[in-house]
Amino acid sequence: MFEYDDVTSREGLLPHFQPAEIQAFLDWFTSISSLHKVYFLWRPLLKDPKDDMVLECAISARAHCIVTYNLNDFLKAESLGVRVVTPSELLEILTKI
Repeated sequence: MFEYDDVTSREGLLPHFQPAEIQAFLDWFTSISSLHKVYFLWRPLLKDPKDDMVLECAISARAHCIVTYNLNDFLKAESLGVRVVTPSELLEILTKI
């Protein structure tokens, strides 16, 4: 959540949303999320230590994929069994289910 908060608060990233709207979404997202403990640290695997934390959370939660526009930042994620897709790819996958 710290990474989501950091990224969504960047100036100009979400110009169509007010800070209160972004915070309301993050609060809602937190309320429906599940807490998972990370027992294994795979660091350093990715270029960005914050991305390593996202990957570790995905592994701990047994997530099928990480959804991001930054595919290049997660190139090694699939070596640990986590697929990396863009938001549009996820929507395409979900429409086939």
